[in-house]
Amino acid sequence: MEDIHVFCPATIANISCGFDVLGLALASVGDEMVVRKISKKGIFISKIEGQNLPKETHLNVAGIAGQAFMKKSTYQGGFEIEIYKQIKPGSGIGSSAASSAAVVVAMNKLLGEPFSPLQLVEFAMEGECSVSGIPHADNVSAAIFGGITLVRSYDPLDIISLNIPKEIYVTVIHPQIEIKTSDSRKVLSSNISLKNGIKQWGNLGGFIAGLYTENYELIGHSLKDYIVEPLRSKLIPFFHQIKLGSMEAGALGCGISGSGPSIYALSKGCNKAEKVASAMHHIYDKTGIDYDIHVSEINIEGIKVL
Repeated sequence: MEDIHVFCPATIANISCGFDVLGLALASVGDEMVVRKISKKGIFISKIEGQNLPKETHLNVAGIAGQAFMKKSTYQGGFEIEIYKQIKPGSGIGSSAASSAAVVVAMNKLLGEPFSPLQLVEFAMEGECSVSGIPHADNVSAAIFGGITLVRSYDPLDIISLNIPKEIYVTVIHPQIEIKTSDSRKVLSSNISLKNGIKQWGNLGGFIAGLYTENYELIGHSLKDYIVEPLRSKLIPFFHQIKLGSMEAGALGCGISGSGPSIYALSKGCNKAEKVASAMHHIYDKTGIDYDIHVSEINIEGIKVL
């Protein structure tokens, strides 16, 4: 192949109890990217549609991730990139991760897949680091591996694909305001209490156990965040109303998607997820803030060739 067209899903990171270690891929929304091989060495972004983002390689997360890939590659040519953005930057559903992950997966396929998915996550993390200041892997691992992923370790990097209960659906509301990941990290504390840490570790274990036993009640009980949500929720308009309305509509749990402002809810079954979406609509219709809502299955494939 000389060129490739890929779809990269939006992702939800943290999933309440798993800050920087849990992520899942959505099926209903994502970006597209065209990558082609060229003779000139380097990474060149020729087109961006959908969002006003820089084409300069060193200023765009796709370019930065692509450069990380090239440093480890023996390929002597270069790549030209076209980006078609459907995920708004600062949305909390993995906009930078989609670009970072899509480019390295596409480049890898064009070269006959010399790198493993785990290595691709490492390259994509360089793009994530450029926007957040920290090379986190929760979004990009979900995009590359698909499904629900756990970053078991960062040093050395270890990604585990988790079981996906058949009836799990996701509802996401994206208020049309931007919260930069770097800014949302500034509100976090570098220290946590032992009491809250114990609660959080228990919930993370409970969530994973719930996934494997397909115990939806246990999944719901475990979707609680004692560390990040109390601090970040202050940045998101009407967060608590959305959470309360989602739970009253039957969601298993509800929390901040990534760094916000998007808010996600997990539900058992599509009908319940649609009821949660209706509750979210009802609340935000009164706020005067524009918003998008997505109801989605979990994308088990991750990035795919179109």
